Amino acid sequence: MTRERIQKVIAAAGLASRRGGEDLIRAGRVTVDGRLAIIGEQVDRDMQRVEVDGNALPAVVAARTYLALNKPAGVVSTVHDRHAPRTVMELLPSDTPPGARLYPVGRLDHESEGLLLFTDDGTWADLLLHPRYGVEREYMVGLDRAVSKLQKAALRTGIELEEGVARIDHLDDTTPAQVRNLTAVLEPPHPEYRWYRVVLAQGWKRQIRRMFEAVGLPVRRLVRVRVGTLKLGDLPAGEARRLTRHEVALLAACARSQKGGRAAMPANGSGAGRAATVEITPAAAGADGDTAEE
Repeated sequence: MTRERIQKVIAAAGLASRRGGEDLIRAGRVTVDGRLAIIGEQVDRDMQRVEVDGNALPAVVAARTYLALNKPAGVVSTVHDRHAPRTVMELLPSDTPPGARLYPVGRLDHESEGLLLFTDDGTWADLLLHPRYGVEREYMVGLDRAVSKLQKAALRTGIELEEGVARIDHLDDTTPAQVRNLTAVLEPPHPEYRWYRVVLAQGWKRQIRRMFEAVGLPVRRLVRVRVGTLKLGDLPAGEARRLTRHEVALLAACARSQKGGRAAMPANGSGAGRAATVEITPAAAGADGDTAEE
């Protein structure tokens, strides 16, 4: 008899990340043998009936799907939203495996753009999302004017928000080459902005926008260009691609090697290319580990 925490069982079935599974349990949407489930309880899928919204968990599939999307502004990062004119799910490839229950790994707010990952592998998603792994997110921030030395100092020292002190790990000026590479994949481009590179290991809701607003700098455009070891590269706005086996494994290794610390971009970081497709087993992706994001 194999017993596992119920949120891990939900994640293994591809319905949500482990944190997402906890949210389902808190909402009273999960039952075990007809009774409401409890976060952290141990269950045996072979001996007990676990249901979400009255439906039995789907069978655990051996193959998993991993995608990267260049999210445009004006698209909502959610699986379902009847009030949203368009969600990110509508931008995924038409050849996505029919049995895959894909969901976004984290989120980008309605007006933010850039790299957004998708999977049906809850364990892998948790590696990237859980705060204890500190996986970096890198953004390009477009402003109407330059950031002063005083404003830079305040942003680097930390800004008091409702959740606590918000910090930026790196705040740097951009090079002309970085701006050219970025604007080549923006839709529409805005080269007249002053662009800055921002790296976060935290992931509070709209954190960058709130921090810059606190020092009098409204963010005009916000583009995520990296998650851990994976770069946005030349992926056009509104398009998605499959991750390679190597990219999936690198992201998992990046998080696992930095448990309790910061998962930084290696010097030879993986990247940008339009890679070939892959669907791999959870074991190849790494193991165990959600934060709101920009």
